Amino acid sequence: MHPSTDASPDSAANEPRLTYAAANKIIKKLSPDMVENIFKFISGEEVMRATDIARILSYLGWKDIMRARVSKKWRDAVEMTLPTSEFAVDSVRSYNAMNAMAGGLLSNLQQLSICALGDGHKYCDGEDPFEEWDAETAHVTTHDITIISNLRKLRSLSIIGDDAPLNGIYPVLFTFPLLQKFTIVNGDLSDLKWNLEMLSGLPSLKELVVIQEDYGGLSGNLRSLRVLKDTLEKVDINYCPNIKGNVMDLADFPRLKVLYLWGNIVVRGDVRDINEHDFPALESLLLPKSVRGGIGYKFHSITEVPSFMHAIHRHRLLQRLLQRNPDLLEYDWNLSDAFGWSISKQSPDWYDRENGSPEPPFDLQIIQVGPRLGWSWRFHDWRNESASFPCEINWLDPEPSSNYEAYSEELQRIQHRIGFYRGYYYKPPNAVEYRLLCEGLEQRD
Repeated sequence: MHPSTDASPDSAANEPRLTYAAANKIIKKLSPDMVENIFKFISGEEVMRATDIARILSYLGWKDIMRARVSKKWRDAVEMTLPTSEFAVDSVRSYNAMNAMAGGLLSNLQQLSICALGDGHKYCDGEDPFEEWDAETAHVTTHDITIISNLRKLRSLSIIGDDAPLNGIYPVLFTFPLLQKFTIVNGDLSDLKWNLEMLSGLPSLKELVVIQEDYGGLSGNLRSLRVLKDTLEKVDINYCPNIKGNVMDLADFPRLKVLYLWGNIVVRGDVRDINEHDFPALESLLLPKSVRGGIGYKFHSITEVPSFMHAIHRHRLLQRLLQRNPDLLEYDWNLSDAFGWSISKQSPDWYDRENGSPEPPFDLQIIQVGPRLGWSWRFHDWRNESASFPCEINWLDPEPSSNYEAYSEELQRIQHRIGFYRGYYYKPPNAVEYRLLCEGLEQRD
């Protein structure tokens, strides 16, 4: 941290800056125990203003600065010096510091992270705590988390549940009118309970990130997010099995750019219902397999796939995502791998691999060549890209009328990968055709 030398004209006229002579005098007084000597020396300099003391304290960390609150002048200097942008409660010492400063010195704090307190310490139980966990931790020292209610200017709140020992419902976490980013990672050491309806206490919220790791502490219906319709820009909720609702309840959110609902969330919906007027700002999308067309969705029949692909293309879902985020296919494997879509093993079209032969092409992929979109069947080996075996491309768009040479070069590169399953377009080979291909491969070998 560096001392601030900026001052408005008014403050400069009313309060003199720290002179070179005074600063040099301070430096010469320093001993190896720098902090103690700074405190002892400045306390004897009656001519120093709070702003001068603040410039000196700005070289120190908050743990040292906290020791300086010995008079009103010093308290004013500390308030000028302490950071207002970020604070992490990651020990009992930092908790005590927050407790001491929450009502005044940290009243302008904008970013807070609640993490571990250390062995033998936890936060006081909230409402309706898990009794088993409460009994297991009855012997540890408890600390009051409601003190954060004094931080009325928070813009970002992170609760790292793998470390933060919370148990029950804490309404105080949902009382910040200026909060824009709320992150909860609820792990093994936390039994935090809450409902999406509680987000109504965060009217300025833009980003919601929740990682529950299969723990059911979060519940509620997606409809509850509608109170934040005009502010939400990112919703990332994963591994929350008690979340219900329909993804289309968020379709008219005008600012929503990122929508990630994945893991074992059981929400309903169908990506074919997303028309070109829905999700007007969306740039990136992940939906659970409970949604038709979500991540890892399994088709029951090969014949339903072509019409499905044409339906999502007709509603321009893929085109809109790529238009707003042109590099999406390159860095987002979920989109390039068609969100992990494949044929279900329970499908009558499914058959097993022949020993020593390529896997059947029951996976799907999205392909973009220039402005042209298409899709194909394939087998994709995640461990070895060269061992992937695609079928022919089924185009959704016509050939481009401009930059054809670049398009043609890229198309040849992609078509060069098609070998074993050449000639198969909308349908991969059936079981009989696959065995014949494998026999032909054995004969060539």
